[in-house]
Amino acid sequence: MKAQEQRPQPYRREQSVAEGSAGDHENPVIRRGESFVPGGSKSPAADRYVASKILSKLGNPEIQIRLWDGTELQVAGDASAPVLWFRDRGALYASLQNPDFQIGDLYSAGRIEVEGDLLTLLERVYSGILRQAGPGWFRRTVDRISRRIKHNTLQRSAENIHHHYDIGNDFYRLWLDREYMQYTCAYYTGPAMGLEQAQAAKLHHVCRKLQLKPGDTVVEAGCGWGGLARFMATHYDVTVRAYNISREQVAFATDVAQRQGLSGQVEYVLDDYRNISGKFDVFVSVGMLEHVGVQQYPILGRTIRNCLKPEGRGLIHSIGRNRPKPLNAWIERRIFPGAYPPSLHEAMEIFEPNGLSVLDVENLRLHYALTLGAWLRRYQAHESRVAEMFDEHFVRTWRLYLAGSQAAFRVGELQLFQWVFTHRCNNDIPWSRAHQYPGHEDTGTVE
Repeated sequence: MKAQEQRPQPYRREQSVAEGSAGDHENPVIRRGESFVPGGSKSPAADRYVASKILSKLGNPEIQIRLWDGTELQVAGDASAPVLWFRDRGALYASLQNPDFQIGDLYSAGRIEVEGDLLTLLERVYSGILRQAGPGWFRRTVDRISRRIKHNTLQRSAENIHHHYDIGNDFYRLWLDREYMQYTCAYYTGPAMGLEQAQAAKLHHVCRKLQLKPGDTVVEAGCGWGGLARFMATHYDVTVRAYNISREQVAFATDVAQRQGLSGQVEYVLDDYRNISGKFDVFVSVGMLEHVGVQQYPILGRTIRNCLKPEGRGLIHSIGRNRPKPLNAWIERRIFPGAYPPSLHEAMEIFEPNGLSVLDVENLRLHYALTLGAWLRRYQAHESRVAEMFDEHFVRTWRLYLAGSQAAFRVGELQLFQWVFTHRCNNDIPWSRAHQYPGHEDTGTVE
């Protein structure tokens, strides 16, 4: 069966405290959109205290908390604030243990609802957490150790990628751009640009930064559904060998390349980036570094150094952070196992030990916020279809993930970096950034 005709695999998820049991709910489940009229006695002081502690752990964001009996806690000054609605007492007390993780699970299970705009609520929560003082020495030590002990071995990397990317091409086709299926940040030359245009603009932006020219040989690490490789071959007349460890993505990409007559220029290899061999004019990786892990950065750097010709150019595009910090625990567990977005300092472990010189760094944070907004709108327009493919739990999980990611980029919790680099001894480098922008030319001469 062709990859693009495959049905999504059954969605398997772990049992969590959020799912609970029938006895955990003190009121019948209320369907989404159904009005709620409080009745009976209000929550006791202990419940209200727990709710206030949860608000405190979230940095006292400008949101309201509503309990199952209609009791509301509101941050002063914003009566129209979105509402975080706990549907039962068990959901409230579970959230107190670890709000960052449990609120996500409870929302997925329908035991927490959001009344009002979900994105606004998430932005205010992220902003509240960011306003808080930095973590103490113990938390910083635990975070540092956890970053170092998560070894993304060949087997674990394959398992992590399978968890996220092999759930079905049909699912991703519902909400990614139609032509290239880019599951990475687009490039908006204007905020009114459509998703398809912005993703094509991103591909051109990457190719111009790499100064691609006809006849170049390119190696790509982590190629997704193969759109960048096909784009480079079609628009810049280069040959590409692209590595990926997702079977569904490689099968899909190979089939499309064959149908488009690009088999002679593009080769998709089902293998890990650590097994790249040969010499190339260009190395490129868009959206893979998040899955590598900081302990593997020197290995990635050696791989790049060994495969890049003396005058070769490289580009890495990745989600990042302003300072070292683990990925949100819920997203790392439920969406992207093994993922870690690096700070600029951490990413230098790729380049510094391997004699690679960074030529340019660009931050496209707000571009990713716009990209995620476009994905979320398309996803929500197809939620009934997603429910048919999987279930309502999956629908809510991915809605929260996409909205939460958009909020994280909007408030600066996450960044999007592009690094351009080459060997330290390469003097055949541009004198300016003029080559990155259409209509500008760089003569490359100095008087």
